[in-house]
Amino acid sequence: MQLYTYFRSQASYRVRIALNLKGLKREDTFLHLEKGDQFASSYKAINPQMVVPTLVDGETKLFQSLAILEWLEEKYPAPPLLPADADARAWVRGFALINIADSHPLIVPRIRNYLTGTLGLTQPQLLAWIQHWMAAGLAAMETLLAEHRESGKFCHGDRVTLADIGLVTQVFPAQTFKTDMTPYPRVMRIYQAAMALPAFVDASPPKQPDAE
Repeated sequence: MQLYTYFRSQASYRVRIALNLKGLKREDTFLHLEKGDQFASSYKAINPQMVVPTLVDGETKLFQSLAILEWLEEKYPAPPLLPADADARAWVRGFALINIADSHPLIVPRIRNYLTGTLGLTQPQLLAWIQHWMAAGLAAMETLLAEHRESGKFCHGDRVTLADIGLVTQVFPAQTFKTDMTPYPRVMRIYQAAMALPAFVDASPPKQPDAE
């Protein structure tokens, strides 16, 4: 498997975690998003959206982190990242999507660049934007964990699921952008539990070979 990635990309971070949890080896191709490597014609031919991650496995070319996570779960079902019960699977997917489909897309580099470059936001205004959307997602996660009877060591029970991958990749950028984490004790408890696992630590942005 070949993973096109960037150390700061939270979407790539999600995929790296899943690959680690499933014990799958990969070769990384690093694209420096802030230098515009993703806009090279050679990469555009691989991923027309010019974002990361992209995962290539033989003739199979996959894009968008959630689709890659679902593919990994279907093709390499052990260890499972989704519960067996349909209701539980829906809850786990919904929880993960708070990050994947709601909070994270609002703070990616191309959005930040548009806000500051085209719309003229100042850096303090940009930071306020990021913190607002990070906090909104974290607040929802905190409430869901409080009311979810199946929450345990992790978001759903005592085994890592996609929900925990979504939680970790919500907390990491929130901390990076100095969001106040004190209102979210349940979120932080699970974050600490996940970050005690090598699969999460080794996938984290500071541990990547292209980290700056």
